[in-house]
Amino acid sequence: MNTNKLRLFIETSLKEDLGDGDHTSMGCIPKNATSSAKLLIKDNGIIAGIELAIMIFKITDNTLEFNKNLNDGDSVKSGDIAFIVSGNARSILSAERLVLNCMQRMSAIATKTNYLNSLISHTKCKLLDTRKTTPLNRIIEKWAVLIGGGLNHRFGLFDKIMIKDNHIDFAGGIHEAINKTKSYISSNKRDLEIIVEARNIDEVKQILKEKGVKRILLDNFDFETTLEATRLIKDKCESESSGGITEKTIIKYAECGVDYISVGALTHSVLNFDLSLKAI
Repeated sequence: MNTNKLRLFIETSLKEDLGDGDHTSMGCIPKNATSSAKLLIKDNGIIAGIELAIMIFKITDNTLEFNKNLNDGDSVKSGDIAFIVSGNARSILSAERLVLNCMQRMSAIATKTNYLNSLISHTKCKLLDTRKTTPLNRIIEKWAVLIGGGLNHRFGLFDKIMIKDNHIDFAGGIHEAINKTKSYISSNKRDLEIIVEARNIDEVKQILKEKGVKRILLDNFDFETTLEATRLIKDKCESESSGGITEKTIIKYAECGVDYISVGALTHSVLNFDLSLKAI
C-alpha cells in the first residue's frame, strides 16, 4: 500500500475525530500519565489492520511502544490478544477509535475474503474486489482484501480501462467503444489494460472480434451462459464473472472456468469484526 496515501488517510481521519482536542481525556487524565492497553479479539476469523494500527499510534504519538502478538492475515479466535500498546494515556485514547474503526472493518473484509477464497481454491479462479468501497476508505479496504488472500481489481478509474454497458451505449457500440479507446491510449501514450463488459453471448462474440482486449467481464450471466462464454473465449483473453455472486453461487461460477470472479460484497456489505481496546 502507498505509504503517503496511508499517512494522509490517517492524518485526515484523526483530524476529523480530534478536532481541537480530546477534551474528555484532557479533563480527567493527567498530561504525563502513562498506561497500557490490549487489543482484545472477540470474534473468530482473520485479523487485519495491525500494521495500520501501528502507523496510527505512531502518527498520534511517536513515543508510544507497540508489542504485537499476531500479524495481519493470522487466523484468530475470541479471547486472543492482537497487541499491547504502552505510553501516554491520552495519546492511546486519542488513537483508540480510529484504530478500532479501521481494524474492525478490515478484519471483517479479510475474513469474508478468506472464506470465499477457500470455496474456490480447487479451481484456477481468482477472487477480486471492486470499486464498491466506502468513500475515502478504499485504500484500507482493498488492503484488507489482499490480507484475506484476494486480489485487487482496478483501484480507481485511472489505472485500468473498463468499458461497461453505458460506455458502449454512449459510444455507439462495442466496436466503436473499443477502437476509440485504443486510439485514446495510443495518442496519450498510456499503458492501460482494456476490460470490456458483455451483457450476453452475442456481445461476447463481438468483443472477441476486436484486438487488444485483455479481459471480458461476463456481467450477470447465469451458469449455463457463463459456461458457453468460457468455451468461446478459451485462451483468446481472460474472463471474469461479476454481478450478485454470493457464497451460494461462487463455486459453480468458478467451476465454469472463468479466470476471475469479482464480488462487490467483499467491501460494501460486511458486518464489523468485534474488537475492543482494553486498559491493562
